[in-house]
Amino acid sequence: MSHKPSTPSDRRTRVTVLVALAANLVIAVAKAVGGLIAGSPALLSEAAHSVADSLNEVFLLAALRRSRRPADSRHPFGYGKERFFWSLLAAVGIFVMGGCFSFYQGFDALSSGSTETHDGYVVGLVVLVVALFAEGASLLRALHQVRQQGGLAAGARDPALRTVVAEDGTAVLGVTLAIAGMALHMVTGRIVWEASASLGIGALLVYVAFRLGRDARDQLIGQAADVESSSRIRALLEAQPEIDSVESLLTMQLGPDSTLVAARVDLVPGLDSEEVELVAVRIKRSVAHTIPEADQIFLDVTDAAIARRAARAEQAGSRPGAHAGGPAATGERGGA
Repeated sequence: MSHKPSTPSDRRTRVTVLVALAANLVIAVAKAVGGLIAGSPALLSEAAHSVADSLNEVFLLAALRRSRRPADSRHPFGYGKERFFWSLLAAVGIFVMGGCFSFYQGFDALSSGSTETHDGYVVGLVVLVVALFAEGASLLRALHQVRQQGGLAAGARDPALRTVVAEDGTAVLGVTLAIAGMALHMVTGRIVWEASASLGIGALLVYVAFRLGRDARDQLIGQAADVESSSRIRALLEAQPEIDSVESLLTMQLGPDSTLVAARVDLVPGLDSEEVELVAVRIKRSVAHTIPEADQIFLDVTDAAIARRAARAEQAGSRPGAHAGGPAATGERGGA
């Protein structure tokens, strides 16, 4: 199946995800080996965390590719919501593979008492320090892209980029907790410090998974555009000399760079049907030019005088007749 051309932001996001994937694969192997050598629950928890992140990056790469498929008869608004679906799977992966395994390691360490040894802990700490630098570099790459895309508010619209930032930020905090837990275990000889680090990593992963999953859920079930974009669209419509009033404005995110806009507007009296059509086309072009991501625009256009007469008739308990030159519902793809 053919795909729409990738946008520059998509290409940057793909590079960011690939960098994170490469870092997590190498780190996961190093953490697993170090954790087995040291018998460290905190290090094994971090290994599970990196495995979960690696799998999630594969999900995000699939999302980037599949979301670029063009619209068809089964999905007339395109496949932009694929990103939200795969981001939801990534959140589930973080919860199950990362959070649950970390809790298991923490409780298992507490139940084992103080039988743990410190053999190989130096190797484990070295692995974690290297992982901290690698995760930090990946996080800096993701934050750099967020700045390139207009800051946190704009960059957060892309669920793939949002997930990478969350994963890398969580990884840096998780590695820091693991280092602290292992170091305190070595100094005090009490496994409770390392078990607590594992439980802390688990709690952190569960929280991040919950936040990512909640955001993906909201977008999958039809989240409106951000308040700023909606306000700009309404202001643009109200500024048109042919529009008497904006009765309703509905928006929905179809993807990181795709938004559906549906508005019901009353026009000033005296416009004929040809003028109404020209006005609708011009208004939709203005909206698409002002809000580039608004690529699905639909206007329900009504003559203001007719609408007021119909409203008075309804209030009087009578049934309004057919609108002469009645509401003209017009829709347009791409704002053309």
